[in-house]
Amino acid sequence: MNRITALVAGVLLSGAPALAQENATPPAAPRTTQTLERIEELLRESQGLQRAINLARTTATQLNGGLELYRPASCMYAGISNNPCLISRDGGSFVFRFTGGAPGWEQFKLAPALETEIRVSGDGRTVLQVIYNGAPRSAAAAS
Repeated sequence: MNRITALVAGVLLSGAPALAQENATPPAAPRTTQTLERIEELLRESQGLQRAINLARTTATQLNGGLELYRPASCMYAGISNNPCLISRDGGSFVFRFTGGAPGWEQFKLAPALETEIRVSGDGRTVLQVIYNGAPRSAAAAS
């Protein structure tokens, strides 16, 4: 080994542990851990909410004769962000209230024929209660 090669090898070898220490991942700080846990919680909740919307819509469709006879309001096909059909999200469950009618009722601007209110579990996998499924109620009666 010539002198330059030995010098470069010595520098590389002596600097390797320092480089490894610089690139080591430090332990997560408590605030970072809490933030990551909150992100995971929000992700689980949003997945549960999307499943809950789908389950509530499907349940209402089945209760009211299937897609040949019934279509739920368009809000039940919308995303989870600020969905007007979601009226409550407490106690580990979601409550949806929405109207429905014959296919095309919204497009033709017809009055809804039915109103449905359903409570779905927080994970979106179980209908906990069909609170109401019948003729549209007045705003006061629905509250």
